[in-house]
Amino acid sequence: MSEVRSGPELVVTPDGLTNRTGRYEKRLADLDGLFADAGAFAARLAQEADRVIYHVDEFRPSEAAGDLITGISTLSPGKVGDEFHMTRGHIHAQHDRTEIYHCLAGHGLMLMETLDGQTVVTELRPGVIAYVPPVHIHRSVNVGDTDLVTVFCYPADAGQDYGIIARAGGMRHLAVDDAGEWRLKENPNYVAR
Repeated sequence: MSEVRSGPELVVTPDGLTNRTGRYEKRLADLDGLFADAGAFAARLAQEADRVIYHVDEFRPSEAAGDLITGISTLSPGKVGDEFHMTRGHIHAQHDRTEIYHCLAGHGLMLMETLDGQTVVTELRPGVIAYVPPVHIHRSVNVGDTDLVTVFCYPADAGQDYGIIARAGGMRHLAVDDAGEWRLKENPNYVAR
């Protein structure tokens, strides 16, 4: 008779993901250059440089093609100037790789952009799954007043290129507060790729 083994069980708890293989935090100081209003960022930084803006717990069984990385991203509410809190964002180093985000809590956006600057947005609320197609730059934006919590999953060999956004002066559109509602506006610092 063959032996039966249990696979890893991942459970979402208020403290994050059980059995995670990694965790990282991004503090306000780590997000320098992300927000268009440098003056508003400097003012916040003087008061809250160590504030954790988001953290990620992940389960990374391997880097092998065919394996999957799964995790939980928790993005706090808030703004810098009129821009909502956001993650750094990236494109997969292997451009043909996709990703999904399943919203567990909060209200946010999956802000996506093609290499030629076309913007695609999926509004995130509990139960919504955002599909990130191949060759799409993407970032999460919290437009609500509570934590935005999402489960993500992508191929283990995808890799990330975080510099693509910085080299273009940011993404083409900014998610901003407009009298209590979110809207997109053109990024004045954006340089077409």
